[in-house]
Amino acid sequence: MGCIKSKQGLSGEDLEFLKAHTRYDENTIKEWYKGFKQDCPNGRLTPVKFVDMYKMFFPSGNAEQFCDHVFRTFDTDKNGFIDFEEFLVAMYVTSAGSAEEKLTWAFRMYDVDGNGVIDPYEMCKVVEAIYGMLCEDATAPTSSAKERAMKIFHRMDENEDGHLTEEEFLRGCLEDDELSKLLAPNMVECCK
Repeated sequence: MGCIKSKQGLSGEDLEFLKAHTRYDENTIKEWYKGFKQDCPNGRLTPVKFVDMYKMFFPSGNAEQFCDHVFRTFDTDKNGFIDFEEFLVAMYVTSAGSAEEKLTWAFRMYDVDGNGVIDPYEMCKVVEAIYGMLCEDATAPTSSAKERAMKIFHRMDENEDGHLTEEEFLRGCLEDDELSKLLAPNMVECCK
């Protein structure tokens, strides 16, 4: 990621990469780019700007914690900002990707430490952040969010080894539509 360095706009190489990784056509990509550059003239979406965008759509909740998780997942090269490629690929996967693509993305968000598995603490942390963003009183849902997260975790932990592999996570979500909607809500609607 991060090959869009030109101040003049998107190169042919950039467009080809994005068409291949998003299945958007050239005009759609150019429209997204125009909007991205309006919001982020330097080509970098910062954590602060990202939180501000979410706050517009969830004014009563606490968007900061949730945004930390989403931002970390979007920032695939871990350089502290989201460039246009990272942004557009994430927009595509989370809004128009297949169920498996969305859930793979969600797994990366729940795998807070990036070690390839989700532990109960990570599950609770992200579920609490989702509850906090969606609820007016961000402190009230903590215990019910923890409870729900632990029930979900134990239901998905097929071999009861205390962590969820990507396969367990995907299988659990694909077999249970309610779980899928809770664990991988469409988190980028506000960015459109």
